Amino acid sequence: MKLLPLAPDGRTPVRALTIAGTDSGGGAGIQADSRTMAMLGVHACVAVAAVTVQNSVGVTGFHEIPPEIVAAQVRSVVGDIGVTGAKTGMLASTAIIESVAAVCTEVGIGRDQPVPLVVDPVCASMHGDPLLHAEALDAVRTTLVPIASLVTPNLDEVRLITGIDVVDDASARRAAEALHGLGAQWSLVKGGHLRTSTQSTDLLFDGDTFHEFTSPRIDTGNDHGGGDTLAASIASALAHGLSMPEAVAFGKQWVTRCLAASYDLGAGHGPVSPLWRLRESAPED
Repeated sequence: MKLLPLAPDGRTPVRALTIAGTDSGGGAGIQADSRTMAMLGVHACVAVAAVTVQNSVGVTGFHEIPPEIVAAQVRSVVGDIGVTGAKTGMLASTAIIESVAAVCTEVGIGRDQPVPLVVDPVCASMHGDPLLHAEALDAVRTTLVPIASLVTPNLDEVRLITGIDVVDDASARRAAEALHGLGAQWSLVKGGHLRTSTQSTDLLFDGDTFHEFTSPRIDTGNDHGGGDTLAASIASALAHGLSMPEAVAFGKQWVTRCLAASYDLGAGHGPVSPLWRLRESAPED
């Protein structure tokens, strides 16, 4: 695959921001976002929204960061360093979601703003452990999704947000339309969890046109952090100025390579891995 260009030594690289929760096991969350951004030559700035207690087996707890501190991190980074792409992950509560939406609008991040925002509406871990208070789902629908340049739920999150159970192409299209109807500029319905298919097809929709992105399904149980890695790679591509379809196509290729390079870790699900990038020669500057 064609990689994103690297800045020459000594020159400031493209900057992107992730607003999300930590993963103490290092497989998902801010750790996965920062790892992918770094492997793509992007300087990753972070706004920590929650601290989780988790490993490869599951999540046993999390601590929310005060909403005003989450917002202050965003304001501080954008005001000094500047970013050209951003994403969200675990935001945990209604108060944090509302604070993030307000500060993003304030600093020019989000739909119809100078800086595109990829919203990964994290509701639960891959083990089913809750990462979002149940009452915050309404805030996801009414406050977070409407500021998204792109929203990237997995199929479980699609069902929680829209009530649509995606089982085939027709239901995937209905779900993409429903997500767009909530206010997102673009919606992406990912097929990675539709394990009955030998192919993994993601469906992108802008309110008018559907774009399909298909790759062979990678047969691995080590897919922890896959959604974070996809969203972070799309945000990185957008930060480089790619169009949304180009950025999603890039992200699809990236996460497929990361799935193929995934490794065992602990007693549960290992992470997808962008470390294969270290073996690839960089494109010409």
